[in-house]
Amino acid sequence: MLTAAVLERGVRAALDEDAPWGDATCEALIPEDAEATALLVAREPGIFSGGAVFAAAFRLTDPAITVVPAIADAQLFAAGDVLATVVGPARGVLTAERVALNFTQRMCGIATLTAAYVAEVSHTRARIADTRKTTPGLRAFERQAVRDGGGHNHRRTLSDAVMAKDNHLAVLTRRGLSVTEALQSAIASLPHTTHVEVEVDRLDQIEPVLAAGIGTIMLDNFSLDELRAGVAQVDGRAIVEASGGVNLDTVRAIAETGVDVISVGALTHSARALDLGLDIRIDERG
Repeated sequence: MLTAAVLERGVRAALDEDAPWGDATCEALIPEDAEATALLVAREPGIFSGGAVFAAAFRLTDPAITVVPAIADAQLFAAGDVLATVVGPARGVLTAERVALNFTQRMCGIATLTAAYVAEVSHTRARIADTRKTTPGLRAFERQAVRDGGGHNHRRTLSDAVMAKDNHLAVLTRRGLSVTEALQSAIASLPHTTHVEVEVDRLDQIEPVLAAGIGTIMLDNFSLDELRAGVAQVDGRAIVEASGGVNLDTVRAIAETGVDVISVGALTHSARALDLGLDIRIDERG
């Protein structure tokens, strides 16, 4: 989750990376008493995300800077809309500009792409979910953007749930147990609150997995006909997730097979940063 502590830690790290010993350009060229007013302006339409992150970049650079939002997270905006106003010492505004934009452009891009997927499946019961294919160190930010776009988060970390994929099962069944027995043995050792999901890539794997009493079954890289058959076979005994081969051209048909969840790695690993600009006016005090 993008808690206040996670947000501040991430933004501080980005600011330290960008200006480890201060901003040489601002210190050389910008008068210490110069004030700036800056507008965050959309160059293209999208879904807003990252308002608190944008503000934190300026606040952590100089507490004297004020950021006034003009739009809330998860709201739609048009090209030319003013999304926020920044007022304060010019050196701080200029120093924080790039980091603030980097976060906000990235998060708006993810939210906007997610919203496009959500719109494609809105007539079905399927929910759009992200994956762990996130930028290292930025998962909480990117997953907040997915939520702002109307999507859902998958397990947050490896610590949150059990998710057995083909490589896990290959190692597990080397002990001579069947898939059902191996899963049952593993489940027996878990707290009752731990959710278990198992990935399959063939229809004949579904029944042995369901027999173990798992909560979610992932149908990986199934054709549309196979997805429909898989949903019918599961018949409500577990949550059905579809994964693999998902894009904006295919997601509607996948949702119409009756699956409950569609996981989309592209939400975070392939989202294009939205074009936002910070238009700055510099004035002298007095």
